[in-house]
Amino acid sequence: MDAVQTSHGFSRSHWIDNLRTITIFLVVLYHVGGVYEGAGLWGWFWIVDDPDTMVWVGIMGIVFDIFMMPVLFFLSGYLAPASLDRQSPAQFVLGKARRLIVPWFVAVLTLIPLYKVIFLYSRGLPQEHWGTYFHVTNPNSQNWLWFLPLLFAFNLVYVLFTRLPSTRFRIPTGGAIALALVAALAWSIIVGGLTGFRSWTLTPLLDFENERLLVYLFSFALGAMLYKRGSFETPPKGRWLYYAANGLAWIPVTAHIIVRLVPFLVEGFTMTPVYRLLWWISFDLSLLVMVYLMVESFRRYFDRTGPVWSALNRASYGVYIVHVILIGVFGTLLMKAGLPVYVKYPVLVLSTWVGSNLLVLAYSGARRRGSRTA
Repeated sequence: MDAVQTSHGFSRSHWIDNLRTITIFLVVLYHVGGVYEGAGLWGWFWIVDDPDTMVWVGIMGIVFDIFMMPVLFFLSGYLAPASLDRQSPAQFVLGKARRLIVPWFVAVLTLIPLYKVIFLYSRGLPQEHWGTYFHVTNPNSQNWLWFLPLLFAFNLVYVLFTRLPSTRFRIPTGGAIALALVAALAWSIIVGGLTGFRSWTLTPLLDFENERLLVYLFSFALGAMLYKRGSFETPPKGRWLYYAANGLAWIPVTAHIIVRLVPFLVEGFTMTPVYRLLWWISFDLSLLVMVYLMVESFRRYFDRTGPVWSALNRASYGVYIVHVILIGVFGTLLMKAGLPVYVKYPVLVLSTWVGSNLLVLAYSGARRRGSRTA
């Protein structure tokens, strides 16, 4: 299997970086869809709310919402053990703080205020007192930046876990996945019943959807476990499971789409425990098969590199951080351009994706030139 050698001597397969880059592209698609979704779920808080809508982008967003963030947590977990093996726990934590918390801190002090400026301007509303523009006073708190501090917290949990006494008890990989699936389902049902369906915890440091917290933690832990067991050290063998997953994935995914659309299609719909159970069962089964297909597809067909892949991979993390602001800038311009929505949507996707990559690569290049001349 082709691999890339890092500066620390760690051999890392190209498919990992490629999968992360494409998953972040799907995040961009998902967030652009929020500008044009037609159900009214995003308009009250999203950076731009275009009155022109397309129903299908909302349905596409349902599919992306299932697996995007679990894939990113999974990849981060897969890379964590090797990173910790190369350095002390203190160095590992400091390195994660530099990579996750420092950019997050800068972003919440700059991009969150910009978000509100664009939010108000795009709606023709007056700007407000400067003290209301920061994430500690914003009712949406960290918005899309929630991923960074939560990922840092998961890395801290992983370091603490590795300090525990080891045990010879070993659960087979399939059994561990099944156990995690059942535990995540139970968590989502119980927490959803206690805190409210799809509720969030919003704090100055951590934001997370209460019912998905364990789903994300288990995704991270599964990645770490598969690395420790060497599950991806050899090329994929056999295709029957991969082909079966491709052929059957539409069943839980379609079921989840239908479940999520029911409140909009059934007049007088009432949230019931049975509905919440169907919601989370279809979600967890869809997540399992979609994460598997994403990982296996990239292992089998995208374990390669080149100038374009390398540039996109270098920029992907920065693209995640800045892309929402570019959605706001270009989305506002397009809203005032008078174009049909089926033109605005692809233009906004392309301009956000290309603009974010160019911005991040230009910043990285300027930093490298500055370090050489210092």
